[in-house]
Amino acid sequence: MGDGPTRLSILGATGSVGQSTLEVVNAAKRGAFQIKAITANNNVDVLAAAARTHDAEIAVVANPERYQDLKDALFGSETIVAAGPTGLDEAADRDVDCVMAAIVGAAGLRPALRAATRAKRLAIANKECLVIAGELFMQAMAASDTEIIPVDSEHAAVFQVINQRDPSTIERILLTASGGPFRTFTLEQLRAVRCEDALKHPNWSMGAKITVDSATMMNKGLELIEAQQLFGFDYDQFDAIIHPQSIIHCLVEFCDGSVVAQMAHPDMRTPIAQSLYWPSRQSDDIQKIDFKSLSELTFEPIDEQKFPAFRLACDAMRKGGPAPAVLNGANEAAVAAFLDRKIHFLDIATTVAKTMEKSEQMNLFGPATNIDEALEIDAEARKLAQDVMVTI
Repeated sequence: MGDGPTRLSILGATGSVGQSTLEVVNAAKRGAFQIKAITANNNVDVLAAAARTHDAEIAVVANPERYQDLKDALFGSETIVAAGPTGLDEAADRDVDCVMAAIVGAAGLRPALRAATRAKRLAIANKECLVIAGELFMQAMAASDTEIIPVDSEHAAVFQVINQRDPSTIERILLTASGGPFRTFTLEQLRAVRCEDALKHPNWSMGAKITVDSATMMNKGLELIEAQQLFGFDYDQFDAIIHPQSIIHCLVEFCDGSVVAQMAHPDMRTPIAQSLYWPSRQSDDIQKIDFKSLSELTFEPIDEQKFPAFRLACDAMRKGGPAPAVLNGANEAAVAAFLDRKIHFLDIATTVAKTMEKSEQMNLFGPATNIDEALEIDAEARKLAQDVMVTI
């Protein structure tokens, strides 16, 4: 991003996006990047190894109970060790060129926002930032003059296609979805889905929460909300379609009927590298598309009867206000319960639907006027979802 090394902070370095980011850094020419801050939620061993490898200035574990473990693991190094919310604040306060915001869920909102105000560029992989508090978040980015580049493969694709094009010529933006592991399942088969089945994504390697969201199709709905906030078009200009091969990541339709697609092999290192190097591109060993052996590219609509989570997210996007934050909080609570084997697969969408319905009936939430209020809505929605799960 400049003449010297790119100063980079990675928030959420031990998750799938964080690890892929480190792979991109490792593949770069020597001295291209300087890791300033690196964080993890609980995985001390992987965090410490990465901090040592990259001579990180500060390493932070979000779980304060793991502070001593991290301190022991980094004994003898020059890396500063910290933990908990104050540690995350300390990591976020580093002056850097780019921040990779890869902490999963609502927990990533405050660190990403704080870090972005000190960085020239925010590479955002945490869609919940824009689901919970999209308008507030984008206003903060504009006020701090921080460049925001999306990392989700679909949003990175849209970013490339519409870059420097006249917005008035764009009619529709279609995000693609693999369909997850249960695309061809019947409702009866979905009732028997186990946790380990939901964690087997056919195309992408992701963390547990995002993989389950992909299986329920909630992830695609959250991505539509994210896209609407990022790119600023009306909500009815966004839609999603299933594309099982995961080669095409978005389709942008223009007013003259032309459709431009972005294509790449399904590998998160591609959009990650784009977010770090843009507007340049970096040559690497990522698998390229072999069009001679590519037999078919197919599309099909999302079955909202089998995957009601997608419809719930679209409804939340249309309603706006507190609805997306309630949706996110209820979903995170339900997915956590499913991963703990406390509820069944289909109960995830049921929990979200009943939580949203109950919050509206009781008129529990108004629009958030600041980040704290947005996070409070998310937290209260989680509590409400816990109550709902007792009854299903």
